[in-house]
Amino acid sequence: MELLAPAGTVAAFEAAVDAGADAVYVGAPLLNARALARNFSYEELAAMVAFAHQQGAKVYTAMNSLMKEEELPQAVEILAVLDGIGMDGLILQDLGVYALAQQLFPRLRLHASTLMVAHNSMAVAQFAAMGFSRVVLARELDLREIGAIRRSNPQVELEVFVHGALCFSYSGLCMFSSYLGGKSGLRGRCVQPCRRRYDYGGKGRTGASGYFFSMNDLEGLDFLPSLAEAGVHSIKIEGRMRSVHYVREVVRGYRLALDHPGDAAALAEAHGVLAGAMGRKPSPGYFPGLDAAAIISPYHSGNIGLFLGKIKESGQDGRAQLVLKEGVRVGDRLRLHMEGSGERLAFTLQRLMVGGKAVTEGTAGARVTMELPEPFEVGDTLFKVDVLERRGGKIDKNRIDPARQRQKIASLTNKAFLARLLKPLMTRVVPASNKAGRARTGLPLWLRVDDLRFLQLALPFTPAVLVVELNQQTLGQRKRLPKALAPYRNNLVWALPAIIEEKRLGFYRQAIDLLWGQGQHRWQIGHLGQMQLFAGRSGLELAGDYSLNILNSMALGVCKGLGMSHGQMSMETDRENLRSTVAQRTGLAMGLTVYGLPPLFTARLTADWFHFGAPLVSPKDETFVLKRKGDVTLALPKEPFSLLGHVGELAAMGMAYGVVDLSLFRPDRREMENLGRLLTGKGRAAARLGSFNYLGGLP
Repeated sequence: MELLAPAGTVAAFEAAVDAGADAVYVGAPLLNARALARNFSYEELAAMVAFAHQQGAKVYTAMNSLMKEEELPQAVEILAVLDGIGMDGLILQDLGVYALAQQLFPRLRLHASTLMVAHNSMAVAQFAAMGFSRVVLARELDLREIGAIRRSNPQVELEVFVHGALCFSYSGLCMFSSYLGGKSGLRGRCVQPCRRRYDYGGKGRTGASGYFFSMNDLEGLDFLPSLAEAGVHSIKIEGRMRSVHYVREVVRGYRLALDHPGDAAALAEAHGVLAGAMGRKPSPGYFPGLDAAAIISPYHSGNIGLFLGKIKESGQDGRAQLVLKEGVRVGDRLRLHMEGSGERLAFTLQRLMVGGKAVTEGTAGARVTMELPEPFEVGDTLFKVDVLERRGGKIDKNRIDPARQRQKIASLTNKAFLARLLKPLMTRVVPASNKAGRARTGLPLWLRVDDLRFLQLALPFTPAVLVVELNQQTLGQRKRLPKALAPYRNNLVWALPAIIEEKRLGFYRQAIDLLWGQGQHRWQIGHLGQMQLFAGRSGLELAGDYSLNILNSMALGVCKGLGMSHGQMSMETDRENLRSTVAQRTGLAMGLTVYGLPPLFTARLTADWFHFGAPLVSPKDETFVLKRKGDVTLALPKEPFSLLGHVGELAAMGMAYGVVDLSLFRPDRREMENLGRLLTGKGRAAARLGSFNYLGGLP
């Protein structure tokens, strides 16, 4: 199997290659899912590709951030450079990036990012049919599911994460960070709210408190033989924001195990190497199956690094005293964890004292005094996250002719060259007239439900389309409540959820066949893989849900090319991006969720410490509740968000419909009354509801 390592700096890249990585993945400038990390220059990318190829290694670029409409030209420039310098593969999430790469740079090998949530065999089959040569599987799969996906898809390479950080949510279905301030994890700006301490019941109340969603790190060293047997092509280490020390040691450990299969002594040595890499507490992840207790330590902070100790005493001038659990040196990078607030602060150790004397190094067991850069409290904890060492220097830019390199980059970013590339794109996407938009005064509203008992209540509006989520309950209710569905016979759409586990595919295939036979030809998909369920069916009218993560017109064009007539924009979009996207003629009727409870995360795990329906409050007084729905755990905000006050503006933009999503509410009269007041603009209900990113913006 290919050993694939991360690199967020040139020094980490060199360390990965030196330690034996077969390939290294790095972030594209700006448009990658680690946007908070330092960006590589084009010249650095070219130098790394040249260096890797000289060493017999490959380089892949992660350009896996969702792309806004205004970023289309920049994306073309980046793709032109990656293609021109001989990048070995492009890891992507955004369907717009996919379209640009496929149309303009067909030499680039495309890898479907884990953010595309390839969680079953039909998802992988769909990506293979779209021209992806490799699919990075969702981290939530166990060994049996990985094997089943390989048997169904022998033609495409499978890549699997084996080491590093785990997200609590399916990676491409997390809106937690975005909802709490516009810092979208799908655009590489995640502030990691899942790592915070939460309290059940809120401040001043008695309830459990802990790091309920902070995942331990994945360590898949013991599963390498099983992954090879399952047909995995590439094993991947997470960590583009980790230290040089971490990258080198983790690559070294896995290289040792791969090169000595079946050697117990080598495996034990590899485990020892990983233990010194300064990650979080290790776990087997999902490989052996679902076991929350093995993956989460809910009453520990889950900090990265080696635990140095708990502050015992505080002195003057920001000095803390503790007994070291591990050795430390002046110049090492440390992280202070403030236990009261859950906040973290990284810093470089500048001064260390033992017995009142300044020293350069402290050993385990020593009582030391440190200077800390921020106020702290007794009981706060310290972790070592990186060590002082010489950084890089092996990529010899003189050897690869920097002048020629700069000249090549200049030719690839030449404005005239890029304009020629963009011309066919811009002639295909024609600005729409605003005249028709201004003439419209209302926006057709679709109603989405997951329980037909909603239809027995007095609805505050007449839906233009009724969207019913397909599940075992609604499939049975259609027979028990025929009168409720009767008024929607000609405007009924059945919707599929974003996550359909491999074991559930049989149910959905049978249910679709049943409803199709009864004349139900209008459907909405929650994942591109579900296109496979409708292959060969004529007369199909297909819509795409918000979970397809559409932020630009090129992505909408892909949906149209796949046969969709309607498509929802991502709930994360803001007003300006929506306006600029809808101004392009894609031929697809565009929709947007205008009212609902957005799932802040969509996770596979459930746990004994989850209290569904009970309020969970963060140190920043953010409140949400957990809900178990089918095979997923959802986090829902306390209140819905609403754009109902902006439907006139959305209609004027040229939007085709808005979605009122009640699928995560209980069907009761009070909710309908609240919705009615919002629709008529009466009362004060709208004042307390947020607008997600629509007004605040999406960076």
